Amino acid sequence: MLYLIATPIGNLADISLRALETLKSVDYVASEDTRKTGLLLKHFGISKPQIAFHEHNEQQVLPRILALLQAGQSVALVSNAGTPGIADPGFVLVRACIAYDLPVTMIPGPAALIMALVLSGLPTHSFTFRGFPPRKPGKRRRFLEVDANSPHTLVFYESPHRLKAFLADALAVYGDRETAVANELTKLFEGVRRGTLSALLTTLENEEPRGEYVVVISGLEKV
Repeated sequence: MLYLIATPIGNLADISLRALETLKSVDYVASEDTRKTGLLLKHFGISKPQIAFHEHNEQQVLPRILALLQAGQSVALVSNAGTPGIADPGFVLVRACIAYDLPVTMIPGPAALIMALVLSGLPTHSFTFRGFPPRKPGKRRRFLEVDANSPHTLVFYESPHRLKAFLADALAVYGDRETAVANELTKLFEGVRRGTLSALLTTLENEEPRGEYVVVISGLEKV
């Protein structure tokens, strides 16, 4: 059995009892970052052999994990934080398991995009998650333009180094929409800033962004 296990996005107390029980019971843990996962396992007194499984090696490691599953071994897949497969490795492995008729289940838990969406104060009944935008300005604007006329709330992940450039491009493409910028979720310095894109750009102008960000932007209001 393959178990997709959601892990804390910051506060380790957010791990579920079922996640801990599963991590203790499996034969192997496939990890996006074995060092970070090792710290998580050690914190909870768990010792398991790890398999590095990330975006740069998933095609090479995939046959090994499938072979283990076909041999009756159990494997837990975890990402650095949050839910595997959501802007993290997992999709390719799940698709392969389905193709080979291997059992897959999930132990649900934290996801930064859901927490930021709920805290944003923007409509939650219909939203589009777009993950990480392209790094280059031209590609990023074209990426944003796909949803320029969408009525759905838009959710993005962004790195601290590109946050201001992303907000500036979003302002140019979408206009001055209501937005929330969340970072350090569940951690000591958790923050959610709300306002228009232009106001948030002004607020962040003299600040050095830190930590991973979730940006939530209101959809286009239909007239």
